[in-house]
Amino acid sequence: MDNHDTDTHDTPQKSKQVTAFDLLGGEPKLQALTERFYALMDLEPAYAELRATHGSTLDEAQQKLFWFLCGWLGGPDYFVQKIGHPRLRARHLPFSIGIKERDQWVACMDQAMRETDIPEPLRERLNESFMQTADWMRNRNG
Repeated sequence: MDNHDTDTHDTPQKSKQVTAFDLLGGEPKLQALTERFYALMDLEPAYAELRATHGSTLDEAQQKLFWFLCGWLGGPDYFVQKIGHPRLRARHLPFSIGIKERDQWVACMDQAMRETDIPEPLRERLNESFMQTADWMRNRNG
C-alpha cells in the first residue's frame, strides 16, 4: 500500500466571485442607495429636469431601479425575473433624455453614493459605468 491520499479525486470547491453587489453591501445597502437617489431627485433643484422626466410619483421607478441594479451589479436578477430583459434604451425611448438629463442622473447617483458611504474606489468605478450607460440612453441632442 502506498502513502498517497485516497481523496485525490475530490473536486476543488468553487469559490464565489466577489461582485460589485457584494462590495456595495448587498440588498440593504442598494435599497438605501436607490431610496437616497430618488429622494435627492425629488428634493434638489439641481435635478429638476431629471425629476420632470419621471411623472408624479417615483415609487415604481425606484423599485425598478433597485431590481435592475441588483442584477447589473452581480446580485439577484429580479428585474429579469419580474419584468423581462431590461432593454434599457427601448424602455427609455418615451422619455426625452438629453445631455442635461444624463448629467443630472449621474450627478444625483454620485451624490447618493457619497451620502450612503459607498467606498471611493467602487464609487469611481460605478460612476464610469453609469456615465457610459446614461450617455447611451440619450435620445436627443442637447
